[in-house]
Amino acid sequence: MNIRPFQLFICAIAIIQPSWAESELPGAVLGLAAALNGQSVAYLDDDSKTQGYLARPQNRSVRGGVLLIHEWDGLTLRIKEIADAFAEVGYIALAVDLYHGKVGKNRSEKLALVRATRADPEGITRNLNAALQAVRTDPAIKGSIATIGWCFGGGIALNFAIEGEDHEGTAVFYGRLLDDPELLKHIHHEVYGTFAGLDRGPTVGEVDRFVAALRSAGVPNDVHVYDDVQHGFWLHVDRDPAANRAPAQDAWQRLLAYLERLSTAQTVSN
Repeated sequence: MNIRPFQLFICAIAIIQPSWAESELPGAVLGLAAALNGQSVAYLDDDSKTQGYLARPQNRSVRGGVLLIHEWDGLTLRIKEIADAFAEVGYIALAVDLYHGKVGKNRSEKLALVRATRADPEGITRNLNAALQAVRTDPAIKGSIATIGWCFGGGIALNFAIEGEDHEGTAVFYGRLLDDPELLKHIHHEVYGTFAGLDRGPTVGEVDRFVAALRSAGVPNDVHVYDDVQHGFWLHVDRDPAANRAPAQDAWQRLLAYLERLSTAQTVSN
């Protein structure tokens, strides 16, 4: 497994390993998830069609919260299963719905949903702000809240770090990137990034420029490129387990450690 790490300014942040540092990949990314344990929730007051999926930790303390932002096809079963996986390690997870109840079943439908959604950036921000508030006001939340997005959702998460209400973390999995330091200066928390070396969008060159812009903007980050995998390798390990499993495991451990750092920093600040 070849990894290209870009850990800029992270030396100024304590590297905290979570207590579950040896935990295995979630069954969801391997195509082995159990039956869903969460529930659908309407988090937009004026839109009953927008139903997110909420998963809560059972029989364990709550470490913080995560907003999960789906791929270009919408709020699918796989994303709901991932929400359950985060709940299992102590996070209240709300998987948002940016498509107002719709799911793309083929390429043309998916493209249409992406275009229609991106045409209303204010609607995206309003949707995610409402989801953030739904988690923020949960009585069990005392730690950080981070957004985590894949592909389409990764780019949305990065934009929300700039445009949205304050939150404590942003994790981007192979999403559309920015390389303008002046924009990135509006991010006031550490950024996590996982990317694929064989990806055609974003390319390694685009990741390099993103990291350089983060450095220029002074944004702490933990960004890795995994050389020998394709776009989507983490959320869909089961597409090519032989190639994907080891880098996906490393990315998962990094993500858990990242969320732990955010929660610890939030606890100290409070």
